[in-house]
Amino acid sequence: MHISMCVCTGVSRIIDFLVSQHPVARVLREHLVFKIAPMLNPDGVYLGNYRCSLMGFDLNRHWLDPSPWAHPTLHGVKQLIIKMYNDPKISLEFYIDIHAHSTMMNGFMYGNIFEDEERFQRQSIFPKLLCQNAEDFSYTSTSFNRDAVKAGTGRRFLGGLLDHTSYCYTLEVSFYSYIIGGTTSAVPYTEEACMI
Repeated sequence: MHISMCVCTGVSRIIDFLVSQHPVARVLREHLVFKIAPMLNPDGVYLGNYRCSLMGFDLNRHWLDPSPWAHPTLHGVKQLIIKMYNDPKISLEFYIDIHAHSTMMNGFMYGNIFEDEERFQRQSIFPKLLCQNAEDFSYTSTSFNRDAVKAGTGRRFLGGLLDHTSYCYTLEVSFYSYIIGGTTSAVPYTEEACMI
C-alpha cells in the first residue's frame, strides 16, 4: 500500500464502524443518512498520485465546473449533492472532504468564512468538539478562510451553494504523526493505532 491509499484505509474503517453494532453507530444510523464517496481519484491513486488524476487534474480544484469526461467521479458526486440539496425531503447538514496532509502534523480542518457571525460561530462548534474528543485533532491548526486558491475545492464551492444550515469542511490528517497537547513528542500513525 502506498501513501496515497492511507486516507482510503481510514474511510474504510469509518464505513466499518458505521455499519457495526457499536451503540454509537446504531444511534447515528437511526438519526442520520451517510453518503460516502470513498475515493474520487481511483485512477490517480492506482498510479501513486495523491493529488492528480490519470489525466493530471487536481480534482479538488475542479468543483466549480467538473467535466463528465475529464472528471467523471467529481461530476457524479457533485450532481448527487445538488440533487439531494434540491430535494425538500432531505436536510443536507454536513459535507466533509477527507484528505491526508503531507507537511502538517495532527488532524485539523479547513472551514469557510461567512459574513454572518452567528453562522461562523456555529461552524466552529464541530471542530471544537473533535478537538475535545480526539487527542490527535488540533483546533489551533484549524483554519477558516476564503483563500482564492481554494475556490475550486468542494468545501468552498458547496459552502457557497448550500444554505445556512449546512456545514462544509475539509478534514486533513497528517500522513505521519500527531503531537499530543502539552508535549513535543510525535506519535506516529500506525495501522494498529487507527483501529476503531
